[in-house]
Amino acid sequence: MNRVIAIADRTVLASLKLLVALNVLFFLSFLILALLAAGKARAETPACAGADMLSALQKDDPASYRKIEAEAAATPNGKGLLWKLEKAGERPSFLFGTMHMTDPRVTTLPPAAQKAFDAADTIVIETTEVLDQQKMMAAFLKEPELMMFTDSTTLSSLLSPDDAAAVNKALDARGIPPASVAKMKPWMLSTMVALPACELARQAGGTPVLDIKLAQDAKASGKAVDGLETIADQLRAMASLPLAFHMKGLVDTLKLGDRMSDVNETMIVLYQRGDIGMFWPLFRAVLPGGEDDSAGYAAFEETMITRRNKVMIDHARPILAKGNAFMAVGALHLPGAEGLVEDFRKAGYIVTAVE
Repeated sequence: MNRVIAIADRTVLASLKLLVALNVLFFLSFLILALLAAGKARAETPACAGADMLSALQKDDPASYRKIEAEAAATPNGKGLLWKLEKAGERPSFLFGTMHMTDPRVTTLPPAAQKAFDAADTIVIETTEVLDQQKMMAAFLKEPELMMFTDSTTLSSLLSPDDAAAVNKALDARGIPPASVAKMKPWMLSTMVALPACELARQAGGTPVLDIKLAQDAKASGKAVDGLETIADQLRAMASLPLAFHMKGLVDTLKLGDRMSDVNETMIVLYQRGDIGMFWPLFRAVLPGGEDDSAGYAAFEETMITRRNKVMIDHARPILAKGNAFMAVGALHLPGAEGLVEDFRKAGYIVTAVE
């Protein structure tokens, strides 16, 4: 069985969901740093590895590749990262899709996006609370049950002995003493195992993810910076998914092991190409359909993408009314019939892709 087909198992989708979660909740990067700080973060930055799964799929299973391409092509607004927002009586603004990663291929803006960013008066990101450590910690402390087990439950108590040993081994490998995170909810620990070592090391070393870099650059140049959500909003969305979903995702991702680098590399390649409409078809293609997984997948997309899109639109309107804004949110929010591009059209904007 070739390498691509070998990865088409149920562990892949769980890992993809976790990686997607990191790309729709960018403040999780700061939780990663907090977890690393609790242990012995490694000083060296390991080399990034990983293969583009789509390239391998195109070569080894062209029929499956064509099916993914066809589904992506049918996805509304599935091509492009930068979109112009126009409405009568308002100066035009821009919508840009990000990846919440530190990889230089991600943090270097395409020329058209850089031009729009430079000319904007206001930069809008998902939440500005991550720019203020005191505000961020205050938000965490207000609702600790969203991040921690506040009763007698521990992570190990929800795992089989074998799975608990696997989790502890993975945490040790990342410099996190298992005892220091025993009360943390599983989705927090998933942030530690769903990213390649090179990405974790860059973040631990202080390299900002794209969204934070944009906000920092904006402040340095005297631009206004605004946000669309609170950390509490994002925490509640993640915590609202069933605990069983998070536990299974954590364990299954550990089983995926080094192949997580392939998932990460594939997402970056698609992002560079602006093929954001291909993410979900790829995720579905690598999973042999199962009813339970399909239901979990649908709940994840509804909770983490669709519902939050509606909130973002509502909060963006008064900001966009001032004109000349550059709104940067996770690229997975943009495509689809319920994506931000279509939602802005429903809200009365003319939305066009900027090549």
